[in-house]
Amino acid sequence: MTATFLGMSSVVAGDGTRISYGQFGRAEGDPLLMLMGLGIDRWGWVRQRGALGARYRCITPDNRGTGLSDKPEDGYSLDVMAEDAIAVLDHAGVSSAHVIGASMGGAIAQVLAVHHPDRVRSLTLACTAGRLHTWRRQLLDEWLDLLATRGRTAFARENLRWVIGARHLRRLWPAAAVVAPLAVRAPVRGIRGHIQALLDVRPETYEALGAIVPQTMVMTGSQDILTPVADAEELVDRIPGARLEIVLGAAHGFMVTRAADFNRRTLSFLESATQARRGLV
Repeated sequence: MTATFLGMSSVVAGDGTRISYGQFGRAEGDPLLMLMGLGIDRWGWVRQRGALGARYRCITPDNRGTGLSDKPEDGYSLDVMAEDAIAVLDHAGVSSAHVIGASMGGAIAQVLAVHHPDRVRSLTLACTAGRLHTWRRQLLDEWLDLLATRGRTAFARENLRWVIGARHLRRLWPAAAVVAPLAVRAPVRGIRGHIQALLDVRPETYEALGAIVPQTMVMTGSQDILTPVADAEELVDRIPGARLEIVLGAAHGFMVTRAADFNRRTLSFLESATQARRGLV
């Protein structure tokens, strides 16, 4: 099924950065804001277009540093990118939306739910974490070094094993090594900005997760080595009433490698969250 393309727009954020976003799906459907991860633009959601677009008005920003959005040298933080998302909603005329965030997009979504709870109808956090553990901080520092010394293509190929996992990597190599630099299309300054935003994450956001009101689903792959199941369990323990979904055999990028599973679980949750908001359950 092909979702209806509803057009491209852009909005200037508070600091003058232009944020581009696309819309697809049902123009009259409930709005669904979809936030992608590190170095990936809105096309990271390509395998969700048919399934989610059949029911929802899907709004897909290019985070600053990616896609058609501006790519400044600095000024990146999770708080700033959350405000970019709010600017997109305002420009699109949307007072509140269901929110899906994957990986870094999930970290941005957490900030949205903490600081703008009235704008979030429900919260789906996929392959993400609430805290920056020491080992992941060290990994991000290594990625910064790799970018500085060997550039974007080397980073994309190294990142691949963290995103799709060893099983899929063995099956898809060497084609995956060719595709990876095409998927991570952001320039070095954009990728560096995203990494720095994750390194600068504020612990206050994690501490505030206990006050999240919207219905929340946390979804992860059982073989995710970048944000392991333990990260998802931490979020579920922290967020009142959060629901945990584990996709068996899936790695970090399961919205691509296990799209049917991701879409089915997401649609089921969104339907239940919508009914709860309407007082039907």
